[in-house]
Amino acid sequence: MTHIAIPFRPVLVGSLALIAMALLAGSVQGQNAPDIMKATLVQPKEKTTEVSTDELRQILADGSAAVFDARPHLEFAISHIPGAHNVAQKAGVPMSLYVSDIAEIGRVLGEKKDASIVLYCNGPFCGKSKRLAEELSGAGYTNVRRYQLGAPVWRALVGAMQIEPDGIRYVREGDKTAVFFDVRSADEFRAGTIASARHLPKEEVVKAKDDGRLPMEDHNTRIIVFGKDAAQAKAAAEEIARNAFHNVSFYAGSLADLKLAGN
Repeated sequence: MTHIAIPFRPVLVGSLALIAMALLAGSVQGQNAPDIMKATLVQPKEKTTEVSTDELRQILADGSAAVFDARPHLEFAISHIPGAHNVAQKAGVPMSLYVSDIAEIGRVLGEKKDASIVLYCNGPFCGKSKRLAEELSGAGYTNVRRYQLGAPVWRALVGAMQIEPDGIRYVREGDKTAVFFDVRSADEFRAGTIASARHLPKEEVVKAKDDGRLPMEDHNTRIIVFGKDAAQAKAAAEEIARNAFHNVSFYAGSLADLKLAGN
């Protein structure tokens, strides 16, 4: 697969800058139609290879590798790439040098040292996935790759993330600007939902941009989507994200689970 290499420049900030760099890199290399989905960061002197956003989507679809979110549990719980795993922190390590416990990863993988592994964290400036990759390689794991563009670029290019019960609790307690959308049928919504939830079926997303349900003056507002099941919630969340909302997550559990998580 042909990759667009994004030359790493510490002065750049934000996923939009990365996207612009990828397109520029494609133009410089003479590509007529550079594809940002195939971009990788390509930082110098890295011991493990990277995967692109396109490759990671395929990996998650076919289950060809175990994907690990290398961030702390609460960050993972608030917003993670759907299908990723998360394990506890390595004991005795300060937060500034955070790294996941490779013994926990080994248990998830059944101690298979040749298992295909992909790691990600908070993007180009985040060292968590690099530190974890080094520890895994040092422990004898032979097939470790990184999605170094990380959660910010996945959110920008693909859209919806997933939230866990601990993340729901954190948002309900600490982010009073967050908006919860119930995407079930009107009858189901009327029969009972959570406090302050707005009704928004997938097919009404565009309409909701004009009727006040979607936060049109702040597209970075945290949006949490839930439905009758994970598939319905994810589909609606992806539709909202396609309408330029940048902080969208879906909850895969039931309404009863959601109510418990919020308490």
